[in-house]
Amino acid sequence: MIPEFWLDRPYYSLDAYCKNRYGSKVYKIALDAGLTCPNRDGTLGHRGCIFCSAGGSGDFAVKAQNSVAEQLQIGQAMFGKKKTGNLFIAYFQAYTNTYGDINYLAEIYEEALKQPQIVGISIATRPDCLPAEVLDLLTSLKHKYPAKDIWVELGLQTIHDTTAAYIRRGYKLEIFNIAVAALKERNIPVVVHVILGLPGETADMVLQTIQYLNRLPIFGIKLQLLHVLKDTDLADDYLAGKFETLSKDDYMTLLISCLKNLSPDIVIHRLTGDGPKNLLIAPTWSLYKRDFFNTLHRHLKQTGEYQGQDYHL
Repeated sequence: MIPEFWLDRPYYSLDAYCKNRYGSKVYKIALDAGLTCPNRDGTLGHRGCIFCSAGGSGDFAVKAQNSVAEQLQIGQAMFGKKKTGNLFIAYFQAYTNTYGDINYLAEIYEEALKQPQIVGISIATRPDCLPAEVLDLLTSLKHKYPAKDIWVELGLQTIHDTTAAYIRRGYKLEIFNIAVAALKERNIPVVVHVILGLPGETADMVLQTIQYLNRLPIFGIKLQLLHVLKDTDLADDYLAGKFETLSKDDYMTLLISCLKNLSPDIVIHRLTGDGPKNLLIAPTWSLYKRDFFNTLHRHLKQTGEYQGQDYHL
């Protein structure tokens, strides 16, 4: 049975979570805090993950020449024409947002949290970049701002070692497990990023990742279509004919299978993702996001399929 608070979708969307928690629609504002990544600064590597563009997954973020408060003002203005809500989550998106001087991290997180229309922050990072001092900082901020959400987003992408090595993720699965456990111990919700369509991964391998996450104490998940962007090493492999991206139909089939096998308690933060139009090489069908969602929702309504339909531990 589909819970009423899922609203009009047969899955537990972030929109449903926010409306249930805050009584209003909540928008995310992507930020660039001017940080880097150990996979780019030479600690682990210099080229980043194989799919990562120069923006470090922050291609849609307001740029770092503005302060966090200024970026939030710019972001809020971008949503100014929308009349369905005026609450926001500050999303520290670009690169690795716990990888920096602890005093600077404290400054930028608090700068966001103290803004009255910001109901929380979401911090994109790596599980190997969560030292004790960062965990202590997040815990202290939870106590200081008890009415606001603090989420940590971890880029897992896959549980499979072969794929992880190919995409140059740079850490072992056990490091991810340790990070999730440490965040759970401090009552900090975790959102996990998973990429569908990675080269060499079968549908069964993707479902193994979903089933693995079902057994962990995670709050949310982002199911991301693999995008091939210009000036990435992934683009070189794609243009050399080493793999193909998923068609719209194949992606939809795989996505629905993931939804049906996913725990109904996990909040869906993303179902496809965006590739910047000026950078996207493939798949070009992903540019027509509204068409994709219309097709997806029509299919789910016709078939009666829903999140957790085939879920089991």
